[in-house]
Amino acid sequence: MSAVILGKPDTLDEVGRRFERARLTQPLFLNSAPKSGTHLLRNIMRMFVAEDQHWRREYVQHALLGRSREAFDPTKPMVSWGHLLFSDDAAIAVKPARHLLLVRDPYDWVLARARFYLSDEFQGPTNQIKGGAVPIEDVLNMMILGVHQKVPTLLDVYSFNVAAWMGTAAVLVKFEALKTAVQDLGSRRSEAFFAQLMADAGVGELPADWRERVEAGADPAQSRTARANLNVDQPIPEVLPEAQKRLVDFAAPGLRALLGYL
Repeated sequence: MSAVILGKPDTLDEVGRRFERARLTQPLFLNSAPKSGTHLLRNIMRMFVAEDQHWRREYVQHALLGRSREAFDPTKPMVSWGHLLFSDDAAIAVKPARHLLLVRDPYDWVLARARFYLSDEFQGPTNQIKGGAVPIEDVLNMMILGVHQKVPTLLDVYSFNVAAWMGTAAVLVKFEALKTAVQDLGSRRSEAFFAQLMADAGVGELPADWRERVEAGADPAQSRTARANLNVDQPIPEVLPEAQKRLVDFAAPGLRALLGYL
């Protein structure tokens, strides 16, 4: 059984037409592990890149890579996004592109993943755990250690979607830094963050109206998987419990240090 994500499409194409957007001269790929803030980064970048250069076919993933190679065509630069695990085929495919790799603290990622799996918007093979069928601690353990033949482990996700890309041409972007910059647009730190982000993306210098663009792209109402738009009828802790933190450290020793979260 495959998973299905429900929800309304966004209206950012219409919103983005308010802005004079840059044209890419090189493909740009926004990569991440699922539940790492992909929609936030994608929607912001859409406010800075010309609409006809948005890759619309699908999320770029390993299983679909064969039909997504056009997203990385250097003669027709596009901005694309997805959850592409590291492999020989993937490394070859993304070579022509600028590559931003969005990462999230594994402790927080477990909570975000649990919230998504328990939401009405996610329909998949683990639907039976919703509605308080099992305690939340059990759900968190499933998000860390996986469910046999249904849910991959945290270690597998981070190994192939994140760690294996490190040390390559991919530029690491922390979700927490992106979120903080979005919430503090009046600061010099935020301006510096987005200036560097646009430089790494190959978009160029920040336009004068960059704050308005970021606000438009970061609007939670435009993301059907944003926390505010997920219907979950089971309380989820704001901070990962100590027992589950220890379990993350057991399941993926050294991971948080590798990503710079220690």
